[in-house]
Amino acid sequence: MDIENTEPTVEMTDETGELVVKQLAKENLTKGAWQTIMFLYQEKDAKTGEFGDPKVSIRRYQKYQGALKQRSKFNVTNKAQAEAMIAIFKKWYEL
Repeated sequence: MDIENTEPTVEMTDETGELVVKQLAKENLTKGAWQTIMFLYQEKDAKTGEFGDPKVSIRRYQKYQGALKQRSKFNVTNKAQAEAMIAIFKKWYEL
């Protein structure tokens, strides 16, 4: 994904312009030539038309020729996965 002169987002619309991925929050974890950004978002269920449970996406962007280009991403797709990761971080860092 190329992002020129705009802030990175995970929001997406379908071909009709209807919002299908809604961004709820965004946190910059690192800045500079390589940026790491964490997004909280919801995806719309095509069958019900309702937005589902919140998910998290952590994305890495590289500044290249004045634009940010997405280079990688990792998605946390449910609360159980997020809680497992939090428990491991706490164990590893003994917070």
